[in-house]
Amino acid sequence: MTAILPAPYPFHGLRARLAAGAVATAAACIALSLAPGIAGAAVPAGTADAASFPSRPIRMVVPYVPGGLPDTLGRIVAQRMGDAFRSPVLVDNRPGAGGIIGTELVARALPDGYTLLVADLGQTAITPAMTPKLPYDIKRDFAPVSLLGTSPFFLAVNAGTGVSTLKEFVAFARARKGAASYGSSGVGSPHHLAMEMLRARLGIELVHVPYKGSGQSTPALVSGEVPALFTVLPTVSAHVKSGTLRLLGVASATRSAQAPEVPTFAELGVKDFVLLPSVSVLAPSGTPRAVIERLAGEMAKAVKHPDSVQKLSAMGIDPVGSTPAEYAKQLQADIELFVQAVRASGVKAE
Repeated sequence: MTAILPAPYPFHGLRARLAAGAVATAAACIALSLAPGIAGAAVPAGTADAASFPSRPIRMVVPYVPGGLPDTLGRIVAQRMGDAFRSPVLVDNRPGAGGIIGTELVARALPDGYTLLVADLGQTAITPAMTPKLPYDIKRDFAPVSLLGTSPFFLAVNAGTGVSTLKEFVAFARARKGAASYGSSGVGSPHHLAMEMLRARLGIELVHVPYKGSGQSTPALVSGEVPALFTVLPTVSAHVKSGTLRLLGVASATRSAQAPEVPTFAELGVKDFVLLPSVSVLAPSGTPRAVIERLAGEMAKAVKHPDSVQKLSAMGIDPVGSTPAEYAKQLQADIELFVQAVRASGVKAE
């Protein structure tokens, strides 16, 4: 997913601390990068024995530059898993083509549990919905491992609009006869598609104003340049407390502990409107089930560790640490949801 919550780059000392295994890891990375078309290859007997796994460093590929949500959460999990396995777990940033380059690298990697993808909704659901001809298929070429965490989406409005409820927001939009606008973090971002889905559900017309990330869209909302947008709480909490912004609803199944006073959209009459930006981990298809289960178990422990919970809560992230089966169900739901969202918006990949 596009970086939702730009955050500090934690654990800068990780690579230095793991320097002893760096040369071997780099060689393995190069070998995997140059080995196309082997995602579906058979795994030789004994290659990935869960009882002895891991016997060498694990690589977690983040298909974005350092500093965003997938990278930050991936590093928190990598350090905890490395401690538990007593073996290096390294984060490998492979940005490019909106995340496609890094994602394809993992799709073509040997399915042995040593190369994993740290993904957001951008890679698992939005890009596939917008780009029919990808060099991989999310459902065919990947095996779900775990949903690490989610971050509730809130509909925020500028207090200067005079809007305090979702009903008033609908009236605000209709009174402007298609001239009311909303901001987002960019065309095809979850923020954009969430509002398009809501707009379609509410039967209103809104003009999309895309910005280059939340670093631009949030100030635009605060200044009144745009009256509304979907956002995660940490980016707007100070402005909500000051009274500059108001939160009308949260796109989660239940009220968020981050702002329990904000009703869900289901409570407001918009049924089945649940959209949770998330970070998850997938492995190449064909990875042994026992290895996937072992990885998922350690990831759950990693995100639910008290230190991790504290860090994630400060970033507005709810730790999950799901089983592979639970994540497989959520992944299917996300794919179906964003196919509908892309249709509603009419957006297409350039």
